[in-house]
Amino acid sequence: MARETVDAVVVGAGAAGLICAIEAGKRGRRVVVLEHNSQIARKILISGGGRCNFTNRHTTADNFVSRNPHFAKSALARFTPRDFIALVERHGIPYHEKTLGQLFCDRAAGDIVGMLEAECAAAGVRIETACTVGRIGGTPGGGFAVEMSRGVFQSPALVIATGGLSIPKMGATPFGYAVARQFGLDIVECHPALVPLTFGGADRERFEGMAGVSAEVTVRAAGPSFREKLLFTHRGLSGPAILQASSYWRAGEPLEIDLLPGVDFAAALSACRAAGARTEVRTALSRYLPKRLADRWCLLQGISKSALALSDREVAALAAHLHAWRVQPAGTEGFEKAEVTAGGVDTGELSSKTMECRNVPGLYFIGEVVDVTGQLGGFNFQWAWASGAAAGRAL
Repeated sequence: MARETVDAVVVGAGAAGLICAIEAGKRGRRVVVLEHNSQIARKILISGGGRCNFTNRHTTADNFVSRNPHFAKSALARFTPRDFIALVERHGIPYHEKTLGQLFCDRAAGDIVGMLEAECAAAGVRIETACTVGRIGGTPGGGFAVEMSRGVFQSPALVIATGGLSIPKMGATPFGYAVARQFGLDIVECHPALVPLTFGGADRERFEGMAGVSAEVTVRAAGPSFREKLLFTHRGLSGPAILQASSYWRAGEPLEIDLLPGVDFAAALSACRAAGARTEVRTALSRYLPKRLADRWCLLQGISKSALALSDREVAALAAHLHAWRVQPAGTEGFEKAEVTAGGVDTGELSSKTMECRNVPGLYFIGEVVDVTGQLGGFNFQWAWASGAAAGRAL
């Protein structure tokens, strides 16, 4: 089997792996990137509805979930959204900002992939696709011997950028975690994140036929609250608000949903009563919620009265329930529908400055395989760029 010596082997040609290779290549390192898919950056191509939400202007460490909430600060401070935007602009890629600092390509995600390919070529980075990495071992003089289908690469540095378990149809595998275990690293239990949640049997029956209905709500699990859109599905709840909360939700815990954020519905009903109007509650509620949801909510609560017929206590109870709807999800839609994987290689095993393993010199983990998970809105890409750049500059 043919052997070749390089300065660094990067396993995984996604966002983190490519930016790492670029940074190392720019410093004169001989870098080879190994990708088991026949195409690089497949998750980039499907991201953001095909337009790639490539970063978020407002990125801070508070936008990430990790056992160590401080770990991401160093890398994020040294490769910022502004740095990536400068790269995008240098390549003449048109982009636009949506809500909350989210940046998207005007044309297609392929623009970002093309940019990364061009940067790799300019930096002398070699990319091998459709190759399967087999055994990873040591070499007599130190470093790593990476066996793959076309031969063996020997290198003093090995970077694992293979992503997590989300979207297996795109080629996601547990390879990165297997390498971590091989070298004795701890792994924080993985679970789907940024994922739709499913109803239990009773709620699925109550909200049958509501698929497609959406409303702006505030949702909170065990972490921060998120005011964004909620979407009813055939199996449960989705939409940006639910996806955000899912990263903090754990099995057996409830969600608390405010269906009328910023609305004083008790005051609205009281105004109807004071005016002597015989407005039905569901009619009043449909001024703030989609009619199908307002009708279903009143049906489930057994409310068929006009606002005028409600007592003060009934008004208060109805408003309180609308502002604090407690839902007990049965589970998630799993890694098949999850945008990212939460958990991963324990950050306590890594240098926050370089992403190198503390106890295994020359071994690095970057991107989604690490226990750092971003909120929805371009944050996971920014973590990929920042962690990849941190490792690339250290190689």
